[in-house]
Amino acid sequence: MRNIKKLLSVLLAMLMIAQGPAAALAEEEYIPPEELIVGHTTITKGDFFTEMFGNDTSDIDVRALIHGYNLVNWDQNQGVYVFDPSVVVQHEKRADSEGNHIYYIVLAEDLEYSDGTPITAWDYAFSLLLMMSPEMEQIGAKIYRAEHLFGYSEYISGRLKAIRGEEVPFAEKSLTGVDVIDDHQLMITLNHEFLPYFFELGLLLCVPYPIHVIAPGCKVYDDGYGIYIGNEDLNNPEPAFTAELLKKTILDPDTGYNSHPSVVSGPYELTGWDGTTAHFKINEHYKGMWYHNSLPGVSTASYAEGKMVPLLDEDGTQRKDDYGAACYLIKPSIERIAFTEVSNDTMIGELSEGTLHLINKATYGPTIMDGMARRDEGNYSYQNYPRIGLAFATFTYDWPTVHEEAVRQAIAWCMDRDGLTEKYCTNFGITVDGYYGMEQWEYQLITGGIAYPVTQLAEDYRPGQNADYDTMVSNSVNRFARTDEEYEAALEAWKALNLNKLVHYGVNLEKAAALLEEAGWNLNEAGEAFRPGTDAIRCKEIDGELVKLDLSMLYPEGNHMAEYMQEEGMFTDNLAKVGIRMTLVPAPMQDLLYAYYRQTERTTDMIYLATNFHVVVDPSITYSTDTTVGHQVWNNTYSDDEELYELAVDLRKTEPYDYYTYVKKWIAFQEKYNEVLPTIPVYSNVYFDFLINELQNYFITAQVTWSQAIVMAYFGLAEESVEEEEVGEFEEDF
Repeated sequence: MRNIKKLLSVLLAMLMIAQGPAAALAEEEYIPPEELIVGHTTITKGDFFTEMFGNDTSDIDVRALIHGYNLVNWDQNQGVYVFDPSVVVQHEKRADSEGNHIYYIVLAEDLEYSDGTPITAWDYAFSLLLMMSPEMEQIGAKIYRAEHLFGYSEYISGRLKAIRGEEVPFAEKSLTGVDVIDDHQLMITLNHEFLPYFFELGLLLCVPYPIHVIAPGCKVYDDGYGIYIGNEDLNNPEPAFTAELLKKTILDPDTGYNSHPSVVSGPYELTGWDGTTAHFKINEHYKGMWYHNSLPGVSTASYAEGKMVPLLDEDGTQRKDDYGAACYLIKPSIERIAFTEVSNDTMIGELSEGTLHLINKATYGPTIMDGMARRDEGNYSYQNYPRIGLAFATFTYDWPTVHEEAVRQAIAWCMDRDGLTEKYCTNFGITVDGYYGMEQWEYQLITGGIAYPVTQLAEDYRPGQNADYDTMVSNSVNRFARTDEEYEAALEAWKALNLNKLVHYGVNLEKAAALLEEAGWNLNEAGEAFRPGTDAIRCKEIDGELVKLDLSMLYPEGNHMAEYMQEEGMFTDNLAKVGIRMTLVPAPMQDLLYAYYRQTERTTDMIYLATNFHVVVDPSITYSTDTTVGHQVWNNTYSDDEELYELAVDLRKTEPYDYYTYVKKWIAFQEKYNEVLPTIPVYSNVYFDFLINELQNYFITAQVTWSQAIVMAYFGLAEESVEEEEVGEFEEDF
């Protein structure tokens, strides 16, 4: 699919980029700020290493800024994962007799960490081993369950035995699914039992981490049977790779790699973090980011400024990607960046006054309207783009108060989700009924945001004339039609896919009360029959204990949504009318995230927050019911619905490029989610980035995060203004 990142044409009739008045060219030389100050409403939590200790959206942005050289990257143009040609100079895939998929990978030889240390195949091997190690789990990490790698289960079994001091059988010593051939060549084998996987190349996501910083005294070995971590000093009988070592090197509050990564591989390196503001400077050893985006709206100014340079092979020829496009590298030019927390109520004023230069992901409707209204008096512009995530109220699913589906549905029937969305987002959000965001490609496909992935082959097409095209046709299970009849049938099949079966929960107190009655919530606090209009709280006897629907919900302090929830007819008073008391509990965002990720004990029945999905969403991880190997730590609701989990697994086990089957399964998952309600989805919205006019060549609409878009940007005076278009309203039917 092409142009998967395009803005939905039905979302807004507003401009993608609204430029402020042209800045007059000054006679004197323009002096840029010493540091670009970027503001976001979500505070950084300090999990700058991996998502294993939490996945705050601001921390995700920091990781994209400081960690680079991933083996694969998301190609905005094709809508698939591809090998990054700046990292992987050669690759080959084959299947063995059992159906395992083997990837042979040759790495570039000019990759370096920020301290100048070369990055080799051993670094990628260390990253894979570190992410899955039981030693990481011992220090509180949600470790990487790499069941897709051949030999994973046997290797983990061996690691656990080693930790217990037991003898490790030879067959369990090494991770056989990864082989380091030499410093710049490795092989990765995907287990046939895990396949198929729709986004198969996404299973090879891996950034290098420095073993000399994270695990000093340790070394990765490959004795010909796979990789493992051992002592660098072979004369030392005591294992150097231990939980104690990692706790010191990763979690030390002042020097640990999680919050203070000192040696990194991305375009910037962290120079300081005080719990609120993170500071960065250019990584002088960074070779450049692969520029692989030809989406509309991207300026070529960076090329004219000499910031886009051809990516060359050893023989001097320009390297091409897997689709034949010439490859370029981009090096950052903004010397220093500060990333800090800002308030919805003050951010526009700070931008106008020059104490902020870029506001990322503004969501609060009144703030956006204020920013748009005041743009002419300020020296700034804005860009808007739909969100790939949503806001929701999640349940502490395993608590007896909200464990029953009927209770969760009853609560949903008491929430005016449309009204809350309108109040919080004004014209810049839509109510959603499932586990999706308005920018997700699946949602865009079935709502007309992007074209169906169906192409009619030319009449003169003959296999064997173009090997690359033949490969694309053979790989794409249902993309190409050979006749008019096939083409029309494919289009009709796509048109039949929709989300019409999803229940649009709104205020229906009769339904809510009936659900509670039928589920047995018909006692009062004295254990007698509940009397509507007289008794305040419904109760039910569960396992010999009287359980009360006296609930509480955690929310980010200062979030205006809590104010709206307590207005008449919106949420809390509706709950009271059916016998549910709801207390809203404010908390600092960091504390809320600790509770959401189960890093601290939960004290509330519900949590209100929002999330941004990865480009690839795998709900089989989020809603796993597998408790045998610790999968549940990734299930932040602790839902136990087997059918929901099975539908999620079935979704991921779709052949790559079989888009129709994948989307059909995605709809089935959404329908079950909408019924089970492990969370109550509220809204997805359009983000706004506000930026000073001197921040040139910043195009968030063509990137995944601001920290990617900023690599192309630079400071300079604006010479022209972009012609402004009318700001429109949302369409009614999405």
